[in-house]
Amino acid sequence: MTRRNLLRHSLAPAALTLVPSPGEAAPSSRVRTGLEVLAEDRFRPLNGLKVGLITNPTGALPDLTSTIEALHRAPGVKLAALFGPEHGVRGDIPAGEYVPSTVDSQTGVPVWSLYGATKTPTAEMLRGLDILVFDIQDIGARSYTYVSTLGSAMEGAAKHGIPLLVLDRPNPVGLQRVEGGPTRPGFESFVSKYPLAYRHGMTLGEVARMINGQGWLGGGRTCSLTVLPCRNLTRERNTWEDFGGLPWVPTSPHIPQPTTPHFYAATGILGELPTVSIGIGYPLPFELAGAPDIGAVSLTREMERRRLPGFAFRPHYWSPYYGAFKGQRCGGVQIYLTDPDTAPLTRLNFELADAFRTLDRNRRIFPESARMFDLACGTDAVRKAFLAGADARQLWEIFEEGREKFVSDRKRYLLYS
Repeated sequence: MTRRNLLRHSLAPAALTLVPSPGEAAPSSRVRTGLEVLAEDRFRPLNGLKVGLITNPTGALPDLTSTIEALHRAPGVKLAALFGPEHGVRGDIPAGEYVPSTVDSQTGVPVWSLYGATKTPTAEMLRGLDILVFDIQDIGARSYTYVSTLGSAMEGAAKHGIPLLVLDRPNPVGLQRVEGGPTRPGFESFVSKYPLAYRHGMTLGEVARMINGQGWLGGGRTCSLTVLPCRNLTRERNTWEDFGGLPWVPTSPHIPQPTTPHFYAATGILGELPTVSIGIGYPLPFELAGAPDIGAVSLTREMERRRLPGFAFRPHYWSPYYGAFKGQRCGGVQIYLTDPDTAPLTRLNFELADAFRTLDRNRRIFPESARMFDLACGTDAVRKAFLAGADARQLWEIFEEGREKFVSDRKRYLLYS
């Protein structure tokens, strides 16, 4: 039996019939991740296989046993290699820094970097493996690099004939709303590698299916892909609390709480500009917006005047410990999310930029180089329109171009009703 067929055979419906342990209660309505489903099946689909695991600290069971430890201990499973995304498999590498290839001190398993000189698994990295397993928690925004890591893993798996199993996890900002159009040609990067909407409203398992089905791997290749879905996940469950008690493991140093992904979508694009502080380097990452020369009360009144649904604002002052305006006293707003179901998260980036300009027409928001802002937007059209005088509504319309087609294209790849 080939490696490609091994996975298909092991994940046949009969193999995934769960047998509760003696005395174990029947599954509740709590969302169960793909890893938990696999563990409840005693990892039988991986029995006898040499596994390469792409993960980080977010790969964990509800009792906080990591995916690394779970597979390392699983009878019949050979954990043969680990692959580290941004921040590394143990989460000990700062944002943006290269992840080294090394040996995991806790298991003795080789660790290959997918955030260094290469971001795609090579033949050397995959040598001897029967299967790649992907288990990482995402936050639902295109610019978060775990989406690109997933696609790069698929590219390597497709090129070298290795099947890939994605252990699915819920999207902390929900599966209903889609915001922003796809990345436009010429603006592909590791923060916008594929033509997804900015807030795509998908799990990574669904994203993987779309990458494969839309032919985005290039060269006419497709990956031998299997997604192990979450149980009890529906598109109506839109916040982490709705998932029924899953523990939150920070996905990166600046995403400490399960609510932070909402704020990441709301200010993360704006935060690519060095002229704005969004709370990075302060205990409220992504929940603030301001600068040393902004009046906190004035900005608060301006944001209240805009009457954005699902948001509230209050004046706030802070001095970042690191990052933009380190050690300087900033004024601005603290952002409150009052209704996650109605808040147009990503639009807030452009409303804030427009509000800064409203308060000071001479204010220079964009530096000479705003490349990272353009890459996060997936286009330079937003920046150019702003500089030409477009208001927040017009900026949003430009940013949303292509959204309806994306929503239509993604339908066939959705796993949850």
